[in-house]
Formats: sequence, C-alpha cells, structure tokens
Amino acid sequence: MRKILALFFVFALLFAMPMGQYTEANQLKVGVVFSIGGLGDESFNDAAFRGATDARDDFGIQLDYVEPDDIAEMEDHQRAFVEEGYDLVIAIGFLQESGLEAVARDYPDANLAIVDSDYLADMPNVASLVFKEHEGSFLAGFLAGSMTETGVVGFVGGMEVPVIFNFQTGYEQGVQYANPDATVLINYAGDFGDPGTGKELAVSQFERGADIIYHAAGGTGMGVFEAAEENNFYAIGVDSEQDGIAPGYILTSMLKRVDVAVYNIIADLVQGEFNAGVHSFGVADGGVGLTDFPYTDHLIPDQVKQELEVIKEMIIEGEIEVSSAHD
Repeated sequence: MRKILALFFVFALLFAMPMGQYTEANQLKVGVVFSIGGLGDESFNDAAFRGATDARDDFGIQLDYVEPDDIAEMEDHQRAFVEEGYDLVIAIGFLQESGLEAVARDYPDANLAIVDSDYLADMPNVASLVFKEHEGSFLAGFLAGSMTETGVVGFVGGMEVPVIFNFQTGYEQGVQYANPDATVLINYAGDFGDPGTGKELAVSQFERGADIIYHAAGGTGMGVFEAAEENNFYAIGVDSEQDGIAPGYILTSMLKRVDVAVYNIIADLVQGEFNAGVHSFGVADGGVGLTDFPYTDHLIPDQVKQELEVIKEMIIEGEIEVSSAHD
C-alpha cells in the first residue's frame, strides 16, 4: 500500500509540474550578462531579454541574468556564471570582449556567446552573434532620403566604435542611393545612456536643417525622440520596434533581431548543437530590417514602400552591395 501511495504521489507531482520542466534538456542553465544601461532601454538589452525569456518559456531552461553598473564588473559576472556550472553564458555587447576572452581561456570547456563582436571568433568555445547593421541601415537611409523635404537628414550615434560605424555607413549609403544631393549630418554622444546629450545633438541637427534623424545610441536615443516630438521632425528608431515611444514622430525602426540571435543560440544548446564561431544575421535571413510603419503608414507613399521591397530583394540577390565600416 505504501508503494502504491508513493507511486501515486510521484505521478501527481509530475503532472502538476509545467510541461517541459523535467526533461534533461530543459534543466539546462543559461546566464546572461547585459550591457551597460541594463533592462528597460526599449532597445538592445530589451531585445536580448525577449529572446532569452522566449527560449526559457519554450524549452524550460533555468534563466538568470545580471545588469552590470560598469564595464569593470562584466568579467566577474561572466566568470561567476561559469564557476556556478551554467551550461551557457551570453555576454550582451562588444564592451564585454576583453572579459569574455579571459574567461574563455581560463575555462576552455565552457560554452560562451557574445552579441555584437567577432573579436573572439577564433576561440573554440565562443559563439559570436553579429549582424549586418549596414544592410538594415541602408533601408533606413533610403527611407530618410526618399522622405526628406529639406534635403538634410541626421544620424546620432552612441560611442564611436566599429559596430556603430556600421549603422552610420549603411545609413549614409541608403540616403545617397535615394537622394544623391542630400546631406547627412553626423554626431556622436560618446555614451549609450545619456538622453540629455542625445536631445541636444538632435536639436542642433534640426536647427541645421535635418527633418529626419536616425539614432544608433541605445538609451541616448530617447533624447532624439523627445527632440522630435518637441520640434516636430521625424526620427528613426533602432534595434527594437521603438515606433510606439513617440507615435507619429518615429517613421520606422531599424530592427536588429538580437532576440532571434539569443533565442537561436539557446535552442542550439538545448538540441546539443552549440557551435562556436561566427553566426551572422542580415537582410536575407530577417536578422535586420524595418518595422511595418505601425504609426506612420499613412505618411509614407506607396511608391516608397514598393521601392523599399525592391531594394531589399536587390540586397538579398547581391545586386546592391552595401559596404560595412570594415570594408
């Protein structure tokens, strides 16, 4: 009788557990170290978090994360996850390169991944999740070049680093493709978390004639949106769908599917197929692109929308070759 009751208790316990919580694969542990600024940026970090939580919900993994206050903390957090036996540690952002390099060398059996950097691509235990930001930014630039009424558009970057230069150069090429006579104003805030400076730079560009400003500046870009609302010009968001932050003032957002990259690398781990090396995401595989104009569809001529679709196909087919900042 005791054995029967014990078996009944075990089965009852199993059926009471959420599906996917008790298979071996679903017991995997994933740790995420976010970039400076942490969650709530409505951009880069939040996109990574969406991918990680979707993977948690789909695969039943244990997901834990930390939000460092400064760069000096990043390596300590990465190392702590590895030492605590996590099956995969994901570093969000190129600022974590040096720390992850040290961890990768000290723990050659650890599975590690980093978003926005291929600096560690040759290391046998690091997956580099990188994007063709220049391709998506070309589309954003084409839209800006097609829509500008002043012939002047702007770009506000965060820090002057290679990945942000990719956004800038793709944007400039797209603007020139649509409007060879247009001028592109360029400014950098030197920070990804300074909306005040972002606003000042955007206002300055507006005063110099810019009627559309694209930002690739993380939290600093919130200031660009504020400036757009107050001064009645258009902005273009980045990384996540930011259109709803200032409805009607954000023409579109250049989606950089960090969520897809993070989700996919966790899925690979769950399936026993984690692979180091470069994992690249561009227009062809939906890794970058524009939103569907949820608040501005009525503002954008059908001809421009059709041209955007044609240009997208031309990039995929190689008929338009968008140069990166590294070229």
